[in-house]
Amino acid sequence: MLLAVLAVFFVQDWHQLWVISSAPDNVPIVAMLFLVPFFTWLGIRQSNANDRLIEQLEQDPKLAKTHHRKAEPWRPGWARELHVWPYLVRIEFLAAVIVTVVLFVWSITLNAPLEEPANPNLTMNPSKAPWYFLGLQEMLVYFDPWIAGVVMPSIIMIGLMVFPYVDSNPLGNGYYTLKQRRFAVGMFCWGFLMWILLIVIGTFIRGPGWIWFWPGQTWDHNAVVFDKNVDLHDWIATSRIGKTLHLGFLSTNPWKFIFGLMVVSGFYVVGALFFHWLMTVDFKKLSLRPLRLFPQDEFEQKLLARTSLLQYLTFQFFAVSVLLAMPVKLLLRLALTIKYVWVTPWFNI
Repeated sequence: MLLAVLAVFFVQDWHQLWVISSAPDNVPIVAMLFLVPFFTWLGIRQSNANDRLIEQLEQDPKLAKTHHRKAEPWRPGWARELHVWPYLVRIEFLAAVIVTVVLFVWSITLNAPLEEPANPNLTMNPSKAPWYFLGLQEMLVYFDPWIAGVVMPSIIMIGLMVFPYVDSNPLGNGYYTLKQRRFAVGMFCWGFLMWILLIVIGTFIRGPGWIWFWPGQTWDHNAVVFDKNVDLHDWIATSRIGKTLHLGFLSTNPWKFIFGLMVVSGFYVVGALFFHWLMTVDFKKLSLRPLRLFPQDEFEQKLLARTSLLQYLTFQFFAVSVLLAMPVKLLLRLALTIKYVWVTPWFNI
């Protein structure tokens, strides 16, 4: 409802929005705008039902020994065990048939997004990658190509492979739960929704010249944006505070190298403390009066005690490098037009 109200008042060009949304390339993205919120809500709903059941069984040990361990009520005639054949295989077969029918209808009703042979004298504007690579293309705005195209994707893929081995929580396998896997579920949703956001920005917001156009705003191919991107050390040195404190030396070598190193190191330290706080805090006990910002969750403390130092440091590196660095760099670039935080003769971050 909120999106509908905003669309009525702020969309200027409905035709432009329809052209973007109806493009064959963008059908999966439009579908994700509805499917991702729905299945996120469905997963949270099932998690809450299971969490209520967990609390009920924890309070009644006798019931826990005889309960069928499902949130749905027990019905007469239900089997205690369900075999893979025919129950699971039947569901998977029906799902495969339905998906195949959807793909057939999709391919018949919508033309494949094929275009004419590439012409170096007439390039597309905007030239966009397929929707599943738009997140990487949008990352090029905030990082150097070698970071956005090689380093960050490698960290993401390696992190996804490593995370199961740094997870010390034996609970929550095979059923939805927020209570027993609060931190793990939160971190996954953070990273997944952040990637979806980059795809949506690249699809609906980036127009000709990769300029920022709000959804429903007319794409002007003659638009020119005069954004002056600056590095962090220059931004501080030329600011009013920097001039007052005579920080102009930050724009010269080797001070800008040292300053960038201190900023990046401090960012990792602060980021690690922030994720440690998220790991252990009990949000239900947070309060401002009286001031309680660091109440400890006993369950999360037990999980942390089971975690080895190598597991802990591995998670902190991947979490700070991806989950925190990406949104911080995005905000610095869009809000303050800061291009680089650390400038060196060999690489820039």
